[in-house]
Order: sequence, then C-alpha cells, then structure tokens
Amino acid sequence: MAEILQGLFMRLRLPWLEQHHARIPILALFSFINGCISIGLMSILALITSSPLIFPSLGPTAFLFFYTPRAPSASPRNTIIGHTIGVVAGYFSLLVTGLTTAGPALSVGVTWPRVIAAALSLGLTAGLMVLLKSPHPPAGATTLIISLGILTRPWQLLLLLIAVGLLTLQAIVINRLAGIPYPLWNPPREELDHS
Repeated sequence: MAEILQGLFMRLRLPWLEQHHARIPILALFSFINGCISIGLMSILALITSSPLIFPSLGPTAFLFFYTPRAPSASPRNTIIGHTIGVVAGYFSLLVTGLTTAGPALSVGVTWPRVIAAALSLGLTAGLMVLLKSPHPPAGATTLIISLGILTRPWQLLLLLIAVGLLTLQAIVINRLAGIPYPLWNPPREELDHS
C-alpha cells in the first residue's frame, strides 16, 4: 500500500504529504479514498442502471486491491477465477439441494437443505480455488450470498460477475496510475509457484 501512495503522490505531485505527515494517517486516507471511489462508482452504476451491481463480497475484494495489490489473492486472475468459482459452486449447491426457487435464508429461515447448500458451496469454492491455484478469500462470501438464497437468478449471478470485472478494471487503473506494477492478469511469477 505504501508503494501505491508513493506512486500516486509522485504522479499527482504530492510528495510533500508523505514527507510532512505520519505514514499511518496517510495510508488510512488513501484506503478511505479508494474505498469510496471503487464502491462509490459501483453504487452509482447500480443506481443509473437500476441493477444490483453492488454486493457484499466486493468490499473485501476492494480492500485486497488497494491495501495488498501485489498479493497473489489480489491479482485479476485470482479475483475473476475465484468469484467465478464461487458463483458456480453456489448455484450448483442450490441445484443439488432443490433451493433455486426457495426464499433467502434470512427471510424463510435456515433449513437442513440450506445447511447442506452453504457447506457444499463453501467447500467446493475453497477446494477448487486451491486446485486451480487461484485463492481469493472474498469468493467465499460470494458463494454464500448465492447458497443462502440472497441472489439466485442467473441474470443476478451474471451481474455479480460483471461487477467483479468492473471493480477489477478499476484496480488495474488505480494501481497502475499509482506506479505499482500491478499485474494485468497473473500474480507475479515467484509468488504464483506454490506447487
């Protein structure tokens, strides 16, 4: 995160901030600004299009993008693949348990099929992310959003993936503007190899 700040300050000609103020408050300010910008843009887009383009799992994804941009879990590859796995595993668990048309667990309560759906979706998501070497912890929230019945329609799941893609594009632009060698797809090679 300090690299991002340094790059942005240099590009924005604001190095005096880093020289004249304590580092932690500057990092906090940077996190605050990027959180507002990234999720704010998604919310505005949701408002304009009257589509639910804002989801709880976008928050932790944005945090990874702007606090630990060089971490493998923050790479575009791991983000896109992780959330896609979460969507597929969540919907698969609804199909297996017959819950595709059931109401959300928050409204109708938790049943045994819902317990199975939630456990199965999270287990599949975690296992497949490890198998495909694409860990992205916020995808665990995505799969639970689906298996708990909050989002169940295929068009909603497509919008969720579009939102993840848009947030990822924002991360590429912001981190690159900051001078961070943020990857366009794969995490850095030395961090990817964990065979």
